Amino acid sequence: MRARLFALLLVLPITALPALAQDRPRKEQPPVEQSQSASASSVLRLLPADSVTEHSVTARGGAKLGYTATAGTLDLFGQDGQRIAAIFYTSYTLKGANSAKRPLTFVFNGGPGAASAFLHLGLAGPRIASFGPDGRDGANAQLIDNPDTWLAFTDLVFVDPIGAGWSRTAKPDDAKNFYNVRSDAQVLAKTIALYVAKTARLPSPKYILGESYGGFRAVEIVRSLQHDQGIVASGIVTLSPLLEGGLEFGATRFALGAALQLPSLAAAELERRKAYTPEALAAAERFAMTDYLTTLAGAPPEGTAATAFYARVADVTGLPVDVVTRRQGFIRDAYIKHLREKTGEVVSPYDAAFAVPDPYPESDNAHNDDPVLDGFVRALGGLFVSYARNELGFKCDMTYELLASDISRSWDWKAAGGSQGRASVTDDMREFLALNPNFRMVIAHGTSDLVTPYAVSRYVVDHLPRAGAPDRVQLKLYRGGHMFYFTPGSRQAFTADVKTFYSAVTE
Repeated sequence: MRARLFALLLVLPITALPALAQDRPRKEQPPVEQSQSASASSVLRLLPADSVTEHSVTARGGAKLGYTATAGTLDLFGQDGQRIAAIFYTSYTLKGANSAKRPLTFVFNGGPGAASAFLHLGLAGPRIASFGPDGRDGANAQLIDNPDTWLAFTDLVFVDPIGAGWSRTAKPDDAKNFYNVRSDAQVLAKTIALYVAKTARLPSPKYILGESYGGFRAVEIVRSLQHDQGIVASGIVTLSPLLEGGLEFGATRFALGAALQLPSLAAAELERRKAYTPEALAAAERFAMTDYLTTLAGAPPEGTAATAFYARVADVTGLPVDVVTRRQGFIRDAYIKHLREKTGEVVSPYDAAFAVPDPYPESDNAHNDDPVLDGFVRALGGLFVSYARNELGFKCDMTYELLASDISRSWDWKAAGGSQGRASVTDDMREFLALNPNFRMVIAHGTSDLVTPYAVSRYVVDHLPRAGAPDRVQLKLYRGGHMFYFTPGSRQAFTADVKTFYSAVTE
């Protein structure tokens, strides 16, 4: 089950990746005619020519934003001159703006194996998915204008890594060469460099937005941009990021990992009781990092001390006291099946406050599809294909891979410690802050997210050395889960906070 939790997040040796040749100008003709013979007979022949369209959207407050949308691909070539891959992207640029000074944000989801449609149609793009009045009706999902589009303060480029969306290699067997931490970051940094060169945007302040594994990816991309492409980013915005795998995956065995998970379970229980307040959540955080942490770190309690302790954990989390007792307080693997068992429901790790009827109430194991990811979010794939074809003019007959789970299963973590449980980007963050005095970062989380609990990121931020202004790394919390932006109020609040962040960086 844990492997599934990073479906949204969450290496072959770098010598296995074909060397990339220097940029080549893209001819304005269909790929079948422009490609070398090797790619002309590959799946890349299904990619249409780039499409450029004009649109407008009314932002919150009434301002009308005219913008140019480009849906297209950027080609990667090997040293032999053959096209080895094509990266699909969608860009939005504001009309009439000074492009030299206007921020430019490159957007990535995670997985590994997720397309950027999640952030594209869920948060930042000019068009956004509506899942009905209750926010979970995937069957009747539709696109509407997004009054909180980030286009109000930054141009946007949504990028799909190889294997996701419509990004593909010319030879199917070559795709695995890109499914590792280092090659992924290098190729996406190269993609950014290609776009910057093609559009003459080198003077623009450049930012990376990444969700889940995309947050980890964003840090790796910034490093590769600087080292391999000579481009220095101004900042990173991460949303529900994986930053420190040892803390994310230690909740079943180690006291600290369990303590950093507990506040997210407490937030979900407060939401269920309709008792959520910042003060109530702060009380749960204090318990997690004091009595709960020290008790789990020692020998299991006995007698009346055990009874009182497990009862308190049950009250804070909503789990049955017998479940907490059997697990001696380590409850990471218990919540999906047992958190709402009295009402015959299961919850989602993407949002522990989100419950649906249990399709297998007779089973002790949680082996059903995820209520959030499979319940309604999958509709984003069909929405994006329709949007690209009918509004952006990109008519592609290739299958659009919203979430390629096989990529996540086969991902090679060697360059990041050897496994998810050892993956870390905190050293990179320390170096960025020390070496680039203008670099800043926002880390945003939903409070009831159990995939990447917010307290892990707080722990990372609290233990960064002080370098310059204290607000260079900001932790922001919002009501909701891993994809808290599907809650309209949280999406609006997050957008307002990020707008303020961009204004401070670019003044």
